[in-house]
Amino acid sequence: MNILFIGDIVSQPGCNMLRKHLPSLKKQYAVDLVVANGENSAVGNGILPKSADFIFDSGVDVITLGNHTFKRREIYDYLDSTPNIIRPANYPKGSYGKGWCIYDMGRVRVAVINLIGQVYLEPNGCPFETVDSILEQLDTNIILVDFHAEATGEKGALGYYLDGRVSAVLGTHTHVQTADERVLPNGTGFITDVGMVGPIESVLGVNPKCIVRKMTTHLPTRFEVTNDPCRLDAVLLKIDEKTGKCAEITRFDLV
Repeated sequence: MNILFIGDIVSQPGCNMLRKHLPSLKKQYAVDLVVANGENSAVGNGILPKSADFIFDSGVDVITLGNHTFKRREIYDYLDSTPNIIRPANYPKGSYGKGWCIYDMGRVRVAVINLIGQVYLEPNGCPFETVDSILEQLDTNIILVDFHAEATGEKGALGYYLDGRVSAVLGTHTHVQTADERVLPNGTGFITDVGMVGPIESVLGVNPKCIVRKMTTHLPTRFEVTNDPCRLDAVLLKIDEKTGKCAEITRFDLV
């Protein structure tokens, strides 16, 4: 089966880029399932029910999140009531939403797990222990992990830790697509960071003037997103439905 995983969608320009190109991508690559990280999809950061609905309506099947999950309180009840949107599983117990889901496609069932890193981010539960606990509960061998983390070393470590136990470990959060996509020795697809869907002339999707102002003055700065042309970063996974192994991982960026 073919699974398309899309990097962090940034604000309305990123949402519009997704809607414009996703239908043709699904057709071109015979995509069976689409997963996308939507934690930055709302105007002004975070995610709102409106932006989540926009992503689902554009053809995404499962939305994963990250460190901005709870930025907007309007999303709280939505996380509890909507089946295929997940936040990091190693958030504290009692957090809104859930950390993994099963997407039932009839002939196959795909598990999607969301984790957040511990290095350079707010302290949360151990992603290694958390994923071990989740894997014990699953009854499918097709398993995707979105690891929303800052440090490349932490992402790589989790990739090898799960090699052979999940279909793919896909890094998100840094918004810069890395050139290290590969299938690990025991059949797990891996990339340090998938990238983003957002303005090309930007710093991680944000207007460069805002970032320069922040870096040079150290004063609070409102981050704004430009309406400049966007890029869409993603990876295409070819998964063996019988074994759950990744046969091939291909990264691409559409501009």
